[in-house]
Amino acid sequence: MFDPMTELARQHHAFAAYLDLEAISPTKHEYLDGHVWAMAGGSPEHAAIAVNVAVLLSAALRDQPCRVYSSDLRVRVKATGLATYPDISVVCGKLETDPDDPGGNTAVNPTLLVEVLSPSTEDYDRGEKLAHYKRIASIREVLLVAHDERRLELWTKTATGWTLEVVRGEASLQLHSLGCVLDLAEVYRDPLV
Repeated sequence: MFDPMTELARQHHAFAAYLDLEAISPTKHEYLDGHVWAMAGGSPEHAAIAVNVAVLLSAALRDQPCRVYSSDLRVRVKATGLATYPDISVVCGKLETDPDDPGGNTAVNPTLLVEVLSPSTEDYDRGEKLAHYKRIASIREVLLVAHDERRLELWTKTATGWTLEVVRGEASLQLHSLGCVLDLAEVYRDPLV
């Protein structure tokens, strides 16, 4: 069966054409170098963990000049051209949008990005996507949240490069860029079990 959205996604697109595609598509797509591909949907557990992290960050940043965004906010890495939808984005200070997006729906200045890993995207999120994220001028930290165990991996930008901190089990993790702490017990909290 012919699917016009799939056919459009296989073509080479300018960024403006990609934005037009996104405006009419019920599915979110990533964009890089003229290529557009559909993003995979998440499991119920993935969705619940993402909400837990967003709620924790929102509460911790209530009196700070930072705002937490869901995966509905598109982020563009200006240095590489990647446009994608992180599970959670935090922008501190004024939201800056991509001048190439006349609708103003693409952020370019996140302070923190969060990806909840899943079996189908884990390698990409830890590898190529992380490498793109590290090229964002404003980014200070990238948090990868495991799906298969209580584990947080925090990549922090330093004066000399990037450092990785991994916490597991019942530990807590300091987000230095935001001045707040995430407790793993709360990140993975499930009141139904």
